[in-house]
Amino acid sequence: MKVHFQALGCRLNEAELESWTQQFARKGHELAADSAEADLVVFNSCSVTAEADRKSRKLINRIRRENPQSRLLVTGCYASLQPETVKSQLGVDLVIANPQKDQLVDLALEHFDFPELSPLESNHALFSRGRHRAFIKVQDGCRYRCTFCIVTLARGEERSRAKQEIIDEINQIHRSGVQEIVITGVHVGGYGSDIGSNLYELLSDILDKTTVPRIRLASVEPWDLPENFFQLFSNPRLMPHMHLPLQSGADTVLRRMSRRCKTAEFEHIVEQARAADPLFNITTDIIVGFPGETDDEWRQTMAFVEKIGFGHIHIFSYSRREGTKAAGMTRQVNEEIKKLRNRELHGLAEQLKADAMRQHLGKTYEILWEGGERKASESGGWTGYTPYYHKIKSLLPGLSSNGISRAQVRAFDEQRQLLSAN
Repeated sequence: MKVHFQALGCRLNEAELESWTQQFARKGHELAADSAEADLVVFNSCSVTAEADRKSRKLINRIRRENPQSRLLVTGCYASLQPETVKSQLGVDLVIANPQKDQLVDLALEHFDFPELSPLESNHALFSRGRHRAFIKVQDGCRYRCTFCIVTLARGEERSRAKQEIIDEINQIHRSGVQEIVITGVHVGGYGSDIGSNLYELLSDILDKTTVPRIRLASVEPWDLPENFFQLFSNPRLMPHMHLPLQSGADTVLRRMSRRCKTAEFEHIVEQARAADPLFNITTDIIVGFPGETDDEWRQTMAFVEKIGFGHIHIFSYSRREGTKAAGMTRQVNEEIKKLRNRELHGLAEQLKADAMRQHLGKTYEILWEGGERKASESGGWTGYTPYYHKIKSLLPGLSSNGISRAQVRAFDEQRQLLSAN
């Protein structure tokens, strides 16, 4: 059987997808690079916003249209929150909710009556897409209830993986050629809350018991981090970049959101990070037009964002999600106001990103090159990432394979992509 995988949304969805690929291979089933070639298509859906719901439905319909003969399995947050809609209206053969994700492969083989065959030798899922990074799921779920967030309902309570299980997975994929791992989860900072551990201990063990060259953190909520957390970054294998979702730069809005980190605390975390490395790249999320957001609160957000100097900002106009506390709040912000504020923040974000990148001009870094020979040939050069998670494009065609090599940053283009001359 050939299995094709698609994911929408967060890095956690990608991590789960990569894990399932390995599990199917161990049971003798192949990876299909294209849905049209697949006997089974597995789609990991997203529901973080109303737009994500729409995209999930669109992708499900497209998958079914491209290969109507294949079996279609849908999982993820959209499938968990709207299982009947997915099953009855979108022509899906099997819906697996998030709590059953750990058994997805066995459930699929049983439901579709696919046999278990001799194990196949299989490269990691990401190699089919020309990547040398792997996402490592360390936990799932969240014990907090931010008033705008539907994901906590879809993902459930916090569940941490055992440290040894995580370390064994990292060592296995490193042996297969992976050069960078990305730690991911729903509430990564809460790792270990249910097993008597914490994120500091996990990262310490990963640094001590693995040899993968690069370790990166994906999105981490800016609380539950101990005072000594950034001491870990003295180890050069831990990449100096973190995505810390702020959501608003006004404490009154953060209070309505039920966020556990106010602006002064967030600023202190950033100061700690930049004490460890002055160029530490902090990226973030901002929600525009949260219910009740006044002009003054918006000005506070703009001022705080500029003060912090984020390297990149994911900007979301507030999306009303039934089932969340914020959906029932009064003083919902007008859509036109949201658009104006969104446009204003995008302008500031581009300026801050350019300012951050200028600080790297002339510096030499180890770059993790990706894309594969064919992609590099088609695009006119190799692309990769610095330790600070800035995308690099090589101006020279001389690289022969994916991997890590040193390059000097010489310029950046209008799209804020750094360019390398060697």
